Amino acid sequence: MACEIRIFENERAAAEHAAEYITTILAAAIAQNGRASVALAGGRTPRLLYRLLADPPYRDRVPWQAVDWFWGDERLVPPDHPDSNYRLAAETLLNRLPIDPDRIHRIPTELGAEAAAVAYERTLRSLFGTHERDIPQLDLVLLGMGADAHVASLFPGTKALHETEHLVVANEVPALGTVRITFTPPLIRAARHVIVLVTGSEKAAAVRAALEETDDPDRVPAHILRGAHGTVVWILDRAAAHDLSLSTGPCP
Repeated sequence: MACEIRIFENERAAAEHAAEYITTILAAAIAQNGRASVALAGGRTPRLLYRLLADPPYRDRVPWQAVDWFWGDERLVPPDHPDSNYRLAAETLLNRLPIDPDRIHRIPTELGAEAAAVAYERTLRSLFGTHERDIPQLDLVLLGMGADAHVASLFPGTKALHETEHLVVANEVPALGTVRITFTPPLIRAARHVIVLVTGSEKAAAVRAALEETDDPDRVPAHILRGAHGTVVWILDRAAAHDLSLSTGPCP
């Protein structure tokens, strides 16, 4: 694994760098393989990034029809619900790009949590042509991180943090009184590239814990990324990086 920290002055600069890096990764994958795959993040943080990607100059750098779109996690709501990660991406990014609709693979929440997780894992295996024990390798997994250091919907102390058999599971989150559908650690760690985009001072303590504290995924779920097979790049604004004892460069 190669891990790197990149710190920028503000949220806008961080989002612009993320857009630059994402388009570089996707364009290179398409040039090499004729297609690319990306799992998108939800929550507040990627909203600006998605809008940037849909506008010049970034929208002109990738043949978007060759990209397969996935989601690293989803809330158990309909796709048109305000809390839907799919809806966020559709409104800010996907509906504004020349995309093949057959390459948009949303999590089918209408099936219910358990059935949706099973169906989504089946979709991933079918599209990547992997056998039961093999793990698909996405070109890019984009993650945010919560103030509790959760990534995707892998929250502190939840069962899915220790999942090794499945690619996607329904993860009960007692702290929120809900169930989320999420990629599991093996699928996230298998990606060729992982980007963690974190902005805002409310995330500063979590960033420090994720990057500098002793390995403890049950308390700091972002620690699962320490076992990643590909590259992991943390893109931070200065507010989110405030508590770090180190600066831009390799992860400790």
